[in-house]
Amino acid sequence: MRRGAGKMMEEGMAFEDVLAELERFKEQDLKYTRILSSMCTDPHPIAKIAHRLFLEANLGDPGLFPGAKAIEERTISMIADLLGGDDTVRGYLTTGGTESNIQAIRAFRNAAQIRDGNIIVPQSAHFSFDKIGDLLAVEVRKAPFDASFRVDPDAVEELIDDRTIGIVAIAGTTEYGQIDPIEALAEIARRNNLFLHVDAAFGGFVIPFLDSHPPFDLSVEGVSSITIDPHKMGMSTIPSGGLLFKDGTLLDFLSTPTPYLTSKNQFSLTGTRSGATAASTYAVLRHLGRRGFKQIVDRCMQMTAKLRSGTESAGITSPVEPMMNVLTLEVANLEQVIERLAQSGWRVSVTRDGFMRLVIMPHLTEPIIDEFLSDLEDATKD
Repeated sequence: MRRGAGKMMEEGMAFEDVLAELERFKEQDLKYTRILSSMCTDPHPIAKIAHRLFLEANLGDPGLFPGAKAIEERTISMIADLLGGDDTVRGYLTTGGTESNIQAIRAFRNAAQIRDGNIIVPQSAHFSFDKIGDLLAVEVRKAPFDASFRVDPDAVEELIDDRTIGIVAIAGTTEYGQIDPIEALAEIARRNNLFLHVDAAFGGFVIPFLDSHPPFDLSVEGVSSITIDPHKMGMSTIPSGGLLFKDGTLLDFLSTPTPYLTSKNQFSLTGTRSGATAASTYAVLRHLGRRGFKQIVDRCMQMTAKLRSGTESAGITSPVEPMMNVLTLEVANLEQVIERLAQSGWRVSVTRDGFMRLVIMPHLTEPIIDEFLSDLEDATKD
């Protein structure tokens, strides 16, 4: 930020002037309409209304806000049901995948009572695991993926030693939308008496609604915990995340005494927590139900198929068959193409392996996909 740009004024501004200033800042933000690089989307209308209703609610002091706390408990129960859990599952709503992943590994470390241990994650793991290595003083060992950009179970097993506390699998990788072979990893975890965490931050609200999919969730024997992000395909407000433990006692390894609050302890990483995002998530789950989410995922998958068909017709290939609404493309002169697309207002991203990455979220429509295909064809011309 420019030095002095945010200095506190002696006298405040008029209410209307502040709002007008905010509107000018808002105009600088991009609209989701032409964004194909983000796993977030415009929240569902009911999510926005619910958020405003609970703006002041602090889940960090639940005795003062019992209604918001009840909403969190019911939301966790619904998500557990969606992800193959039962009544023994425990968890809480987080700020998103990064916090959820940190807390899962922290619980594993504390339960294993190994302070200088290691975890094994896929090469495709989210960068939050690099933060985890730094914050928790845990060595992060990265296993390579196979030709389908899914982690190689044999490579995972080779990295295990007597200081390993857990394995991580991804259900909906950030760059390729792939699902790791979770059953195979669960069998490795069971055989080596290790915890297995599934990062389904993106896939959690996609995979259950696909016409077919491999086992990936708490129903798989050997899966210990799972991350899910309602602020992605769950269409909740930001920041909305969730962390669930199949064995609820793992949550106790995150307990911190809070003597001066209305609760005796906290399990969360943050102290003050938003009841507004809990209400937002609850509202979308209750309003859409399984059928509503299925319709949204079906539409996103149809647009993904349309996009892939259009790119193939233009001679642009994909390095991997998309398992969900993430498409990667092998594009020549990629930087130049991205610059040309940006000039037309499009935002796309690039994987670490140099492929164009497109995420087909609910804010997109088929006419927008048609327009993007036309501009992409123009951008790839010599």
